[in-house]
Amino acid sequence: MYTVWKYFALGFSALLPVVNPVGSALVFLGLVGSAPISTYRSLARKIAINMIIFMVFVALVGSSMLSFFGISLPIMQVSGGIVIAMIGWSLLNQKDSTPSLEKTEAALPAVTEAEISSLKNKAFYPFTFPITVGPGSLVVMLTLSVHAKQPAFAQTIFAYVGLFIAVLFLSASIYFCYAYAPKIAQSISPSTAHGILRVIAFILFCIGVQIAWNGLSDLIQPLLRA
Repeated sequence: MYTVWKYFALGFSALLPVVNPVGSALVFLGLVGSAPISTYRSLARKIAINMIIFMVFVALVGSSMLSFFGISLPIMQVSGGIVIAMIGWSLLNQKDSTPSLEKTEAALPAVTEAEISSLKNKAFYPFTFPITVGPGSLVVMLTLSVHAKQPAFAQTIFAYVGLFIAVLFLSASIYFCYAYAPKIAQSISPSTAHGILRVIAFILFCIGVQIAWNGLSDLIQPLLRA
C-alpha cells in the first residue's frame, strides 16, 4: 500500500500543475460561452472520461513505445525529468495572465442550439486534447509510467495503481471545475489561484529534478565501477 500512495502522491502532484483544472476551466468557459449549465455538465462528464482513457493509454503503451525506439529507462528519466523541471520553472516564473471576472464575462459569446450540438462534437478535440491534457501532460505521464517500473512485478502493479488513482482524482477535479466553471469564475480570486499555482509549480520543479537525478545516478554508477 505504501507504493500505491507514494505514486498516487507523485502522480497527482506532478500532473496537477500541467493539467491545471482551474486555469483550464477558465479557457473552457471562454470557449463554451453562455451555454446552459446542463451543457457544461454534459461536456465536463465526457471530457473527464476521455481524459481517463487517454492518460491510461499513454501510461500503458508509453513503455512499449520507448522499447520500440530503443530508449533506455535512465535516459527517459533524465530527459523527462529535465522537461518536467522546465515546465515547473516556466510556470513558476510566468506572469499572471488570469483574466478578470469582468473580462471573462464580457468575452462570453452567445450560444445557439446549433452551437450547443457542435460543442458536444468537440469533447475530445480540442476540449480534452490539447486544452485539458496537452503535450506537457503527456510528457509528465510518460515519464511517471517509466519511473513506475520496479524490479518486482507486484511493486510495478502497485505503482501503476497509484498513478491511475491520481488520474481518477484529476479527472474528478476536471469534471467539477468544468461543470461549474461559471460559478468558479465568480467565486475564486485570480490572485489566490495565481499564488496556489506558484506553490504547485515549485513542487513540480523539484519532482522533475528528483526524477532526472534518479536516471543520472543509474547512468553514472556503471562508470564509477569501471
